[in-house]
Amino acid sequence: MIKEWELRYLIHNGKVHSVEEIDMENKPKKISVYEVIRIIDGIPLYLEEHIERLRRSCELLDVKINKTDKELVNEIMKLIEINEGYNLNIKILCSGIEEKIDDIYLYYIKSYYPPRSIYEEGIHTILYKSERENPNAKTYNKQLRERINEELKKRNAFEALLVNSNGGITEGSRSNVFFVRNNTLFTSPPSEVLLGVTRTKIIELCRANEIAIIEKEVLSQDLKEYDGAFITGTSTNVLPINTIGDIKINSCQNDLIIRVMKIYEKDKDNYIKQKS
Repeated sequence: MIKEWELRYLIHNGKVHSVEEIDMENKPKKISVYEVIRIIDGIPLYLEEHIERLRRSCELLDVKINKTDKELVNEIMKLIEINEGYNLNIKILCSGIEEKIDDIYLYYIKSYYPPRSIYEEGIHTILYKSERENPNAKTYNKQLRERINEELKKRNAFEALLVNSNGGITEGSRSNVFFVRNNTLFTSPPSEVLLGVTRTKIIELCRANEIAIIEKEVLSQDLKEYDGAFITGTSTNVLPINTIGDIKINSCQNDLIIRVMKIYEKDKDNYIKQKS
């Protein structure tokens, strides 16, 4: 049984199984595309955007999911119901040996939501030299994930910010990253990063609220020129960065970051209310 499975039941190719019945580790796969969706009070947050990104990831690898959006939604809601898992993350994993998806798993995973104190203090991050092979596709690279986890543990860091061969900071190892300078947000161009659902939502909300955003690489050598930074993600929302390596950034007191956090929280709450 794969270690990341949580609760009692999962869904495999449309059928409900107890987690003890399936051994995914004995099924080596060439293709592995996934999506993680946060469940709040039984409601999948930004569900439509997550399904759209899952399909886009598959298309980038030239494979298709043989399920309609309605079928995927129904299976997600069934998983929530049978597990009574109302506040946890769900993972959709699509895998295959050849150029097609032949296994679709839906299951709960261990989820960590930072406490309020972390948002008030900010997080410690490090720089890590690495580039994704196919940045826009949400695929799993076990070896890279293990190397980064080892480095995070060694340096007592919350997240690693990936640095490409040009010295540009593209994204976090499991998040997107934004920087603040002169009341303007900076984040990497879409072609260079995983287009996270939270990232996309932040950009959309900021533009609607007349907050300037420039999609441009931030060079690691220029970090001291910025006033603040934050990461975004399914479980972290908008999370201020306190330090990048040995560089201190006063993100938690940055007025623009505080404003973005409030705008996002309001939109998230409204979405849950509308779907309840």
